[in-house]
Amino acid sequence: MTELDPKAVVIRYVNAVIDGDLDVIRASFAEDATWHYPGDLPLSRVWTGRDAIVDDFLVGAGSLFAPGGAPKVTLVSVLADGDKVVAEWKADGTAAGGGQYANRCLGIFTVAQGRITGVEEYLDTKHVAQVLFPQG
Repeated sequence: MTELDPKAVVIRYVNAVIDGDLDVIRASFAEDATWHYPGDLPLSRVWTGRDAIVDDFLVGAGSLFAPGGAPKVTLVSVLADGDKVVAEWKADGTAAGGGQYANRCLGIFTVAQGRITGVEEYLDTKHVAQVLFPQG
């Protein structure tokens, strides 16, 4: 099997998120990958390592949503330049507290040897705080 180019790696990852394919999500990250989630929210930090990113951050954030209300992700655009890929997506769901979550997100992905090694995410953290952490 040939190694995917960085843009294809990110598109495959986002499609796996859309499809709920945890195996492909996990396989998309390098073992020592990092994900920087901005702001001063309980989720805000640099998540380090594939297992922490997938199990604690991505899957763990699911507890912030109502049963059946997990965000529906829609890929809006993808631009690539070498090992850097910029992906924009929309996420729409229902928070555990009943609020409607609708956020536009952007990630700058770094890809090496067919795996995501780093993500810098940008999103409306005020919206996240108001909808997912209303008592915050």
